[in-house]
Amino acid sequence: MKVVLDTNVLISAIIFGGKSRDILEMAISGKIKLAISQDILKELAEVLIDKKFQSPASFVQQIIHELFEISELVIVTSKINVIKNDPDDNRILECAVGAEADYIVSGDKDLLTLKHFGKIKILSPSDFGGLISDLD
Repeated sequence: MKVVLDTNVLISAIIFGGKSRDILEMAISGKIKLAISQDILKELAEVLIDKKFQSPASFVQQIIHELFEISELVIVTSKINVIKNDPDDNRILECAVGAEADYIVSGDKDLLTLKHFGKIKILSPSDFGGLISDLD
């Protein structure tokens, strides 16, 4: 099962824990395959460093390195422009399409409203966690 985690889920997993952290732990343990793109890594670094979280650069570099180690790096070859009011959300779709992912896990309303993009299902961390526990 290949999954793309939205930046907001990654931030939640790293900073706050909870369901998002449980999902990241599944990727670390190899229970799910995580796909990530340079755009997602770049946005994650920017958010962690900005004034809200003010994470030290060394911490951010370590997080990026660890995500790079446990993820399939997707080279995005086609641009998508489905979400008009927040174009950055399209980067998540691009990664998922490029990775041929099964799921996108997001807390973003614009993405969740889609419910799916092609064959890729879009779920909240809670719904994805429930799906995974049902498979055990």
